[in-house]
Amino acid sequence: MSETTKKRPEFRNINAFADLPSYRWPLAALVSGMHRISGLLIFILLPFIVWMFDTSVTSEISFARFTSIFSEGAGFLPGWFIKLVTLGLIWAYLHHFIAGIRHVYFDISHQTTKTRGRHTAAITIILAFGLTAILGAKLFGLY
Repeated sequence: MSETTKKRPEFRNINAFADLPSYRWPLAALVSGMHRISGLLIFILLPFIVWMFDTSVTSEISFARFTSIFSEGAGFLPGWFIKLVTLGLIWAYLHHFIAGIRHVYFDISHQTTKTRGRHTAAITIILAFGLTAILGAKLFGLY
């Protein structure tokens, strides 16, 4: 090694507080992490999902109560907060579904490259947030 070449830094112990905030994640890694977060969010909100489904299909009266919760709220929770949680759940489902299709595609095709991974990760983020924005506009009554 000549004197003009710079020795690469060697990291043996990574400090989560000092090193991770400055680390720049590749887009595919970001989508993979968001896939895990969305799965966790769906799992945590599973009782809310079951309650929403049960209340919306039991009877006409329970459906009326279900729809009124989004405008009037439930107990100490205001309606906008329930809409916000529902919007987060919509994003989690859409992102988890689209990223899952992406993962299955790569598992089946075995054509994983860095460029293809970056492009499909960008498509996943655009589709998930775009569809969430459209459904969120409907949820908040913009159309």
